Amino acid sequence: MEYKKLVMDKYSNLLALEKEHIYHLNDVKEPNVFRALFPYDEVPKIAFNNRVVPHNMPEHIWITDTTFRDGQQSRAPYSVEQIVRIYDYLHRLGGEKGIIRQSEFFLYSKKDREAVYRCLERGYQFPEVTSWIRANKKDFQLVKEMGLKETGILVSCSDYHIFYKMKMTRKQAMEHYLSIVRECLETGISPRCHFEDITRSDIYGFVIPFTLELMKLMKEYQIPVHIRACDTMGYGVNFPGAVIPRSVPGIIYGFTAHADVPSELLEWHGHNDFYKAVVNSTTAWLYGAGGVNCSLFGIGERTGNTPLEAMVFEYAQLRGTLDGMETTVITELAEYFEKEIGYEIPNRTPFVGKNFNVTRAGIHADGLLKNEEIYNIFDTEKFLNRPVVVAVSNTSGLAGIAHWMNSYFKRKGENQIDKNSPLVCMIKEWVDKEYEDGRVTVLTDEELLEVIKGCCEKLGLIMGEF
Repeated sequence: MEYKKLVMDKYSNLLALEKEHIYHLNDVKEPNVFRALFPYDEVPKIAFNNRVVPHNMPEHIWITDTTFRDGQQSRAPYSVEQIVRIYDYLHRLGGEKGIIRQSEFFLYSKKDREAVYRCLERGYQFPEVTSWIRANKKDFQLVKEMGLKETGILVSCSDYHIFYKMKMTRKQAMEHYLSIVRECLETGISPRCHFEDITRSDIYGFVIPFTLELMKLMKEYQIPVHIRACDTMGYGVNFPGAVIPRSVPGIIYGFTAHADVPSELLEWHGHNDFYKAVVNSTTAWLYGAGGVNCSLFGIGERTGNTPLEAMVFEYAQLRGTLDGMETTVITELAEYFEKEIGYEIPNRTPFVGKNFNVTRAGIHADGLLKNEEIYNIFDTEKFLNRPVVVAVSNTSGLAGIAHWMNSYFKRKGENQIDKNSPLVCMIKEWVDKEYEDGRVTVLTDEELLEVIKGCCEKLGLIMGEF
């Protein structure tokens, strides 16, 4: 083997072969569908080769939003007013530093375009309004006329799509994609190439060679070419040493180390088919992607996208700071979706579900009464305007009833109601009788208030001043 040119590798500071001379398009005659990993009539396999790549967390990481694009592909379309209101919330949530950097929109219909204009009129720097269009000159021109600087373009990269859906060879697909990207660059628009189905793609036989050609176009036109790695089917795994194309670390390393994609131009778009959307998005950050693409509450195709609110708290855990993100907006958004849009958030959804910080077990309630930190993930009242709650049922015990009363009446410190007080004991007697008589449901706030009022009258206490 002849070593034509050696370069200094910026990751290892060791001499390495120049990348352009290594990765060429493998224009196979038959599609490689990785049948050993994806047998279809069996559960997909996770294989390992123990090739471990290094962490490469970028200096700056951020979130991008697809609530109005992928999020709208799985539900009834939002109205213009709803889009503008949600966009306002996203702006507040992202904070002054713009951690929620972009939000992408459809441009197909008059309503889509009106929503974009209305959001642009807000004049926010963040989230930047970007688009998703059909790959043709007419739509590129529309993006330019609307004053948008960036647009998404679909570049499906697995042989499943290239051979079976597009009926092309890899070479034909690459040439087709490059011509589309060139058309976009000719209009002065920055293309965001959506590498659909990347976790079933030939990474070094198609993805990396194609990306190298995109980087050449970027140098030629001096316009950024963004790369979005799309785990369309949720097959990605975060395990060190897993084989590509399922390895998220391996995919991100391939882009940054072997295709010279800067972290600021690389983002991950995950789906939740195997419950890995959040951990895979975090892994993409850890190994070199600057952005992770999310939708509010994970609303998206099939099992949904990476929940945006989840990555807000992943960011805080990794960085040690919220960097100005206004997390109480998450609760406002949840209330808006349920009350104004009519979307029902599952009760046990982290951070936003009605029961996410509610406990029913009596032993847990006893711990909460002594110290909230024992059974609450963090100060949910501070970060989400959601004080920890104990639901009263047959398992709550004296501690659960006392905690509910202290929470509802906002009594803290020395003013807290003791679980052994006559009032709490009398209420517990009533609760016990309810369940002895066959009740199976949790008590409502209204019922408890009525019972407390009655018990206060019997004990000669004033409601709320006991």
